[in-house]
Amino acid sequence: MNALGALAAVAAAGADPLRAAQVLSLWSPVKGRGARVEVALPEGGKLLVLDDSYNANPTSMAAALEVLAATPLPGSQTGSLSGTQTGSGRKIAYLGDMAELGPQEVALHAGLADLAAVNAIDEIHCIGPLMAHLHSALPKAKRGKAYATAAQVVPDLASQLACGDIVLAKGSLSVGLAKVVDGIRELGHGKR
Repeated sequence: MNALGALAAVAAAGADPLRAAQVLSLWSPVKGRGARVEVALPEGGKLLVLDDSYNANPTSMAAALEVLAATPLPGSQTGSLSGTQTGSGRKIAYLGDMAELGPQEVALHAGLADLAAVNAIDEIHCIGPLMAHLHSALPKAKRGKAYATAAQVVPDLASQLACGDIVLAKGSLSVGLAKVVDGIRELGHGKR
């Protein structure tokens, strides 16, 4: 949506939208801001990490969950919000607290369980005291583990992830979900 907005602004300014689209196609997200990272596992196969670990608010969290829900699993024809994927692997989210939300913070965290995208996600792990409210609100079939800190997640990654999985890491910077992303990358180096 941001790219479309930028192209609309280019066209409105009278500049060349085709040239702008060509330049825009060279852009890719940076670490922690929606970067997609394939991790080749030592036993063969890969998993895909959606690294959105730098920041989070209710709107960006909902958008990230929609991206995870819509990303097709290997071998699937579509990645719909219906929750009926047919490929190998699973869709797994590691979600950390969203900071600085004020008096509505508990309701905003718990309310994530009501998003349509949650239906297409196999497992959601929650990190931090505010995400504990989401953990409680999730259907049991979707509920992964609850952790106090991101560092506590890292030792469990090898048993929670497998080839073909698509993994989202999303939370406010203060939660440190970059540790989870780094831990997943280490799985690709045979460190289990």
